[in-house]
Amino acid sequence: MEFLNFPNILQIHPKSVSLTLQKMRNIRLYSILFVLIAVISFSACSKFDKIVKSSDYELKYTKAKYYYEKENYMNALTLFEELIPVFKGTERAEEIYYYYAYCNYHMGDYGLAAYHFKMYVRNFPKSKHAEECAFLNAYCYYLNSPKYSLDQEDTKTAIFELQDFVNTFPESSRLDSCNHIMDELRGKLERKAYEITKQYYFIEDWKAAIAESGNFIKDFQTSVKCEEIHVINLKSNYFLAKNSVDKKKGERLDNTIESYLKFLDLYPQSNSLKEADEIYGNCKKLKDELNLQKNGL
Repeated sequence: MEFLNFPNILQIHPKSVSLTLQKMRNIRLYSILFVLIAVISFSACSKFDKIVKSSDYELKYTKAKYYYEKENYMNALTLFEELIPVFKGTERAEEIYYYYAYCNYHMGDYGLAAYHFKMYVRNFPKSKHAEECAFLNAYCYYLNSPKYSLDQEDTKTAIFELQDFVNTFPESSRLDSCNHIMDELRGKLERKAYEITKQYYFIEDWKAAIAESGNFIKDFQTSVKCEEIHVINLKSNYFLAKNSVDKKKGERLDNTIESYLKFLDLYPQSNSLKEADEIYGNCKKLKDELNLQKNGL
């Protein structure tokens, strides 16, 4: 009888056995590390809870600074927050509030940090940290300033606070930083205003385009976009006048001519001058036609 040869399924390569054992050792090691970390974390939490519940304010003060130095800002903030009313009116009050403001800053809560830096300056105006905290108040608003397409309230506040810092500390070594940041923030406001003006123009909302372009020209007189915005202002005035009822057309044509004359005065060599001249010529024709209608001719 002929026997069939089957592979011996119990024959395992030594290398496979070695790899399996190694994986088991690794799993065991990771399990031990996990348990150790859990025990240490629980122990640390337990110790911190004891500190929080303690009535020893000297211990809390020492531990708050310890946690701050170890960059455990959450624990430090918790303790400093409790210590603020305890040490109010003492020599330590200034230092505790200083650390407390910085805890909020390091934790990324820039809105709250800005408030506390400002309150620090108000409460301790003679402090050696007053200038630093005044700057950080403004800088926090800068850090909270979103991209140009979003609401720019924090951007405007940052500019206001930075300018206030410059006025209050005219000899500060931080003036160059302030001016650089303000230029950046104004650029963001400029771009937002530019995009809004263009949007109204492209959807043919002539009244809104006139208003926004006028605001842009007033607020950003040195912008490289000013010439383009003047053209939008001129064309928006023209299209609004052209499509107006006769009762309003005359005044709006006058506004268009006024916009043209301003543009001509500011940009006599503009590449858009030919188009502007055509608009001016059309306005004169429309005004003549309107006058003829009024006179019944």
